[in-house]
Amino acid sequence: MAWLKVTTPPVFQSKLLCLSLFYLFTTLPLSIYVSLSQSQSNQCLFRSQSPFKQSAELFSYPSSYGEHKHAIPTTRSDCTSPIHFSEYGEVFEEMRDAYKNLSIKNQNSPDLRYEIRKADSFSGNYSFEIRKSFFNYSSEKEVPCGFLKELPIKPEDKLEMERCNGLVVISAIFNDHDKVRQPRGLGHKTLHSVCFFMFIDNSTLKSLISHQILPDNPDQTYKIGAWRIVSLPTAKLPYENPAMNGVIFKYIIHRLFPNSHFSLWVDAKLQLTVDPLLLVHSLLVKTGADMALSKHPFNLHTMEEAMATVRWRKWGDVDGIRVQMESYCESGLEPWSPNKLPYETALIIRRHNVPSGLFSCLMFNELEAFNPRDQLAFAFVRDFMNPKIKINMFEAEVFEHISIEYRHNLKQPIIREDGNYSKVNAHDKTFIKMGSLKNMQGHSCDRYLSKMWGESTE
Repeated sequence: MAWLKVTTPPVFQSKLLCLSLFYLFTTLPLSIYVSLSQSQSNQCLFRSQSPFKQSAELFSYPSSYGEHKHAIPTTRSDCTSPIHFSEYGEVFEEMRDAYKNLSIKNQNSPDLRYEIRKADSFSGNYSFEIRKSFFNYSSEKEVPCGFLKELPIKPEDKLEMERCNGLVVISAIFNDHDKVRQPRGLGHKTLHSVCFFMFIDNSTLKSLISHQILPDNPDQTYKIGAWRIVSLPTAKLPYENPAMNGVIFKYIIHRLFPNSHFSLWVDAKLQLTVDPLLLVHSLLVKTGADMALSKHPFNLHTMEEAMATVRWRKWGDVDGIRVQMESYCESGLEPWSPNKLPYETALIIRRHNVPSGLFSCLMFNELEAFNPRDQLAFAFVRDFMNPKIKINMFEAEVFEHISIEYRHNLKQPIIREDGNYSKVNAHDKTFIKMGSLKNMQGHSCDRYLSKMWGESTE
């Protein structure tokens, strides 16, 4: 009886080849899915089909810097409200005309009047009741809006900031908390017509020098790609908390750049992927809005954001957050409704006018008084300020397709002396307090919480 000997073909005897084939057949479906998702995601942004000349690569980073590490993936592919962009050349001309018209209009229109005096604090440290008195604005009032102490900006930088008379794009990195990321998708005229300013402190400057991105020369004008780098001595900044120092550049831009007509704040964790002129034109000019920003991708209510702030230990002073929310509830803060939209403040586009300036000043005062978590104060300021601000809230899907979000440079977790797990607060280097807002029931937010949970009988 003859036996048939079966052998494995030589092509399958290679372990490396088998692993390669396994990898191919397991990743191929995923790659097809991603490709289809990306093609669908393009439905979020509609652009003109005319030729669009883009700027060349703006800066080449050393591999040690890791500019684009730890991107947060885009999770939404469908758009319920896509954004339409006009042809770049047309936008450029329209924006140039808008600057001229606004310059003429501003000469004949009253502007906000700011409190001007010398004080021991940057903002005046007003009580909650006094701060509320500024919500109803009249031209006879002087609004507190920071700068009661001098900001340590070099004269040459300050002069360049005053020269910016159109659109300014601003970001800031303090405590080396993020990377300097270059905007993408810029038109060939944008770098010559739009100002890009990045504000940093000593810690961030030291990191950039160590990676040989900037020279170790304090007398030199710093530039990284599109960004003019403004270095501020940490010891002379108004606040010990780096996040609060960042709030100055995020919210009172109109005072830092008094001759600019529009501004675009970009959190340093973001990388712009669309030309800022197109964004301002589509989201502000065409809609007639004072400000544009994204809807929040998850939370609807301010209280939800407060609870998330505590749950994820984004701010250590739990009692302070409780006091803040109870103060807002006592003053009449209402939960979200279809007439009010939730908010995400990582990217803020502003028209520099009275409503936008008043909103920014009031926001800054609240953040200085309580904490720099701006999503806690946003709804309160928006709902109670007068004159009202017109906000264009675009979809979270759009936000994910006009920018790429990256994770912060996170600090390492540590063990406290009492043995409990905690982590260093990246903003103020203090320990995070454990706690929650569950004890707010029985206090001034009962009505708010009942309406938020759908238990109100009103």
